[in-house]
Amino acid sequence: MKYIQRFVFALTLCLAILGLGSAAQAQASDPRLQDMVLGKADAPVTIVEYASLTCPHCANFHSSILPELKKEFIETGKVKLVFRDFPLDQLAFAGAIVARCGGPERYFTYLDVLFAQQRQWATAQDPMGALKQIARLGGMSSEQVDTCFADKTLGDYILNQRLEGNQKFNVNSTPTLIINGKTEPGVPSWEELRNKLNALAK
Repeated sequence: MKYIQRFVFALTLCLAILGLGSAAQAQASDPRLQDMVLGKADAPVTIVEYASLTCPHCANFHSSILPELKKEFIETGKVKLVFRDFPLDQLAFAGAIVARCGGPERYFTYLDVLFAQQRQWATAQDPMGALKQIARLGGMSSEQVDTCFADKTLGDYILNQRLEGNQKFNVNSTPTLIINGKTEPGVPSWEELRNKLNALAK
């Protein structure tokens, strides 16, 4: 816990010093530096999910709730899901870089694999090597991943997402859902989420 607290403090301090201007300029030209979205742009309900790739509760959300959410609400045009990184530690930060490094077309495929295999790569003796193996299976070379790890603009974008979630929506745990601009307390069950979305999507 102390390690995570130090990591969070360091992120906040660094980003406060760096500011958001340079990242905002880079977003316009780099497709990796955009919100990653599932669903139709004009869906009446928007869910923003802040999650950490090393968070077991996030992995559970993606394995047990997201498939139902896709089937009933996203694929029917009622809801769009915006995924934003909220890394709780350095491994989650590295995983976020790998997912974004693959580009928008492969982003959610990487997320699915990273969450499904979370226990394997996040607890491996060589977690960075395990991450590179997942990246290779998705078509990226070890050299490409190293280039992405060294890409300060990409790293800053991910950390800025985390800072914005904390400052704008008071996100301090994962997963946190923002539904039509309102921060939801705790992690809802599928039935709770389903009932709320049915009411909003009328």
